[in-house]
Amino acid sequence: MANFYTDNPDLKHHLNHPMMQKIVALKERNYTDAEKFDYAPINFEDAMDNYDKVLEIVGDICGTTIAENAEGVDHEGPTVADGRVTYASGTQQNLEVCRAAGLMGMSMPRRLGGLNFPITPYIMAADIVSRADTGFENLWGLQDCAETLYEFGNEEQKQKYIPRVCAGETMSMDLTEPDAGSDLQAVMLKATKKEDGTWVLNGVKRFITNGDSDIHLVLARSEEGTTDGRGLSMFIYDKRNGGVNVRRIENKMGIKGSPTCELVYKNAPAELCGDTRMGLIKYVMALMNGARLGIAAQSVGVSELAYREALQYARERMQFGKAIIEFPAVSEMLSIMKAKLDGSRSLLYETARYVDLYKAYEDIAKERSLTPDERKECKQYKKLADALTPMAKGMSSEYCNQNAYDCIQVHGGSGFMKDYACERIYRDARITSIYEGTTQLQVVAAIRHVTTGTYMTLINGYDAVEVREELAGLKENLRAMTAKYQEAVAKVAEVNDQAFTDFMARRLVEMASNVVMGYLLLLDAQRSESFVRTASVYNKMAEAEVAKHSDFIAKFNPAQQELYTVR
Repeated sequence: MANFYTDNPDLKHHLNHPMMQKIVALKERNYTDAEKFDYAPINFEDAMDNYDKVLEIVGDICGTTIAENAEGVDHEGPTVADGRVTYASGTQQNLEVCRAAGLMGMSMPRRLGGLNFPITPYIMAADIVSRADTGFENLWGLQDCAETLYEFGNEEQKQKYIPRVCAGETMSMDLTEPDAGSDLQAVMLKATKKEDGTWVLNGVKRFITNGDSDIHLVLARSEEGTTDGRGLSMFIYDKRNGGVNVRRIENKMGIKGSPTCELVYKNAPAELCGDTRMGLIKYVMALMNGARLGIAAQSVGVSELAYREALQYARERMQFGKAIIEFPAVSEMLSIMKAKLDGSRSLLYETARYVDLYKAYEDIAKERSLTPDERKECKQYKKLADALTPMAKGMSSEYCNQNAYDCIQVHGGSGFMKDYACERIYRDARITSIYEGTTQLQVVAAIRHVTTGTYMTLINGYDAVEVREELAGLKENLRAMTAKYQEAVAKVAEVNDQAFTDFMARRLVEMASNVVMGYLLLLDAQRSESFVRTASVYNKMAEAEVAKHSDFIAKFNPAQQELYTVR
């Protein structure tokens, strides 16, 4: 059977990025853990070898177990009875295999039972798992909720809960309610402090992924008389204590192996995580940023599977005496699918690396004071991570939906049937541009990095890297695209109207994304000859997209915005 890590050389290319040397040294505190744990790496090469071996285990499990179970899980799905969820049999097997292999709590410190992985190889594992079964990645990937618990919980809570996650217990983040979807300020689940100082939760949560998990992070209203985000706090609920029942599982279009639950809290005992009033303002924002990076990885995994399914079918399907891959229309479609896949993957790992760097510094700051240079670097990396996260989530999810669509198109009528995996891929892909913040909300988060120049700073840094002569033409094209992007930003700023900026935000963010991904693929091609073709295809595609948006903005009369207002 296939190994989903070793059969994809692009993954090792991204794992071996030059920035990993700095990331690993920070994460491993210059390899001092080797003095306390005999399995901790002694140097950079040892650490990278460890990541490589673990990812090979992930790839093997995904190729031999999780992918094999995916179709059965899609048909069987989870069930609910007496307020408790039972996973599909394939899902249960997947979880057991992952637990046995020690693949839970991967990014948690060794002292708490984790593998102490940086975010980058952990996100790579999520990419691989999603290719095997997109729905299962939701269950397995929610282990990254432990990152928020580690960041904001007290030491007693870390010692109490994180080893359980590392041992294989599951997590969920209980945010959404019937009347509070994207607008989390409207959350009304009530947290009440009892006379003995403990807390209980009452109310309803809806659309909760893996809602019958062992350990929940819950956003609840702790302050009487409040109606906005300042009255919300974060709590830890332990299923062992009872008080929460699953009322129903949603009947979804896709990711059917992942139970999406409606939960009823009735005097459920809970622990305050961090400080009151900071639940939404600080903790959920951190939680959501991690979740959005996870959805970007999930999207890339879907894109990978969609491309592979389409490529295999196009090579095997004969029409008019030859394989359909020989027809230019089909071949072009496949080349564009690969370019979108590679562009989104490059953006995913660039984002993960910046997240790794700032989180490592923030963690070190708990142990000692950072030097002025370290504080400066931490602030810089956090800003870049904040800028790239909505871009990665937004563009990767849109590209994966497009690739799933084209996968069916390559299959023709057969793709509409349940005989082929592409029908399931298409259903699974659709949610990625919706949950953890729609693409439209990612644009809202990203547009300030257009107007403040964060993306231009990144682009200028990429442009300063010298490339081989054969890649000079791609670089010149990217410079021309950058000039059009800057002109468009200036044109919108000239109008000096927030409503007009909001109207043009999607176009500006997409332009920035096209240029950023174009440069990232150019730099990939500089490091590896295998990316030259896909960098060239993406370059041409991006050139057309940037020109389209540039032309629209240049010719648009702000007075015409009323035409686009529907009442």
